[in-house]
Amino acid sequence: MGPLNGFKVLEFAGIGPGPMAAMLLADMGATVLRLERPEPSGLGLNRPTQLNFLNRGRRSVVADLKCPQGVSMALSLLEKSDALIEGFRPGTMERLGLGPDECLARNPRLVYGRVTGWGQDGPLAQSAGHDLNYIALSGALDAIGRRDEPPTPPLNLVGDYGGAVYLCMGILAAAIESRRSGLGQVVDAAMVDAATSLMASTYGLKAAGMHEGPRGTNMLDSGAPFYDVYECLDGNYISIAPIEAKFREQLFSLIGLPAGMSADAIDRNKWPAMRVQLTALFKSQTRAYWCQLLEGTDACFAPVLSMQEAPNHLHQLSRKGFIEIAGVSQPAPAPRFSRTVSAMPTPPEKPGESADVAMEEWGFSQAQIEDFRSQGALLTRTDDAERGQGISK
Repeated sequence: MGPLNGFKVLEFAGIGPGPMAAMLLADMGATVLRLERPEPSGLGLNRPTQLNFLNRGRRSVVADLKCPQGVSMALSLLEKSDALIEGFRPGTMERLGLGPDECLARNPRLVYGRVTGWGQDGPLAQSAGHDLNYIALSGALDAIGRRDEPPTPPLNLVGDYGGAVYLCMGILAAAIESRRSGLGQVVDAAMVDAATSLMASTYGLKAAGMHEGPRGTNMLDSGAPFYDVYECLDGNYISIAPIEAKFREQLFSLIGLPAGMSADAIDRNKWPAMRVQLTALFKSQTRAYWCQLLEGTDACFAPVLSMQEAPNHLHQLSRKGFIEIAGVSQPAPAPRFSRTVSAMPTPPEKPGESADVAMEEWGFSQAQIEDFRSQGALLTRTDDAERGQGISK
């Protein structure tokens, strides 16, 4: 099920954008096999297996890529794959004997997807970093936050997971081209490139003189009083965003402000006084009051919901924006398709939990699977992988 049904992806286990990209592809129906390392790795953000949502929807095997037999097994899997995902530092896959030259020699149609922070080349390519560093170099981080305050880290949504989305887009574009040419290629998805690309509109506003001030003084960065978040009487928050005059007029009318204030909104000199008035007004009533008055209108309004509240909002419930997998609520697959509807994702599995089934799905016989095990290429973790206490061959 799903539009990518039959599309096979081999994922080399990593953190951040690689697993996110693999989850997105699996959510859309791709068959993804995750190659896990013999020892757990990560950021110390260990959690129970079923709560590692980025690993849902796919099986995994534990492979020793530091031995020739493990590399040979990986190449055999790649012969049967449409795409590969890896997120190691540049040169790592080449040192393992699994670089683009070796892989494309075995499978000329393979789409070789690489996601890194800084990209495969450039003076920072070999430097360590994380999401915050990559968006800092794009200009995005400096633009996020309030006036006279330090930039605000926007979780790791812009760099890490922006990179994941661009990786998916690149893989699918290369896969379409491969069907025409019969040839694969390398997709270099750098998180710094993704963050920079996402800033295209804002750079355009800057070039047009419409985003000239420092952060917190422009239309879309909390500078405009009609595009911001306000505290309510009960300590909760609401958001308003009526950029267009007709929507501002509806907002101001509903909350009891003079109609002329909408026209005043284009005058930046009047923003401070307008902010004072809106702050006092929204603070005078509870969030529930403002929701009853404004939700569902063209006032461009929404309550600011916590992660505990969001799954239970009427709109999320109506669209099934959150689903329950193995008793755990989590975001539903996106986007949605009218005909090739995505199946319900399977819950995350412990590394190698269904290794035999996974290898059989990839076209290997039980005798071949046992041969991989006897060679030390295919391993079984004896520990709870989240505690990282070892493996057995």
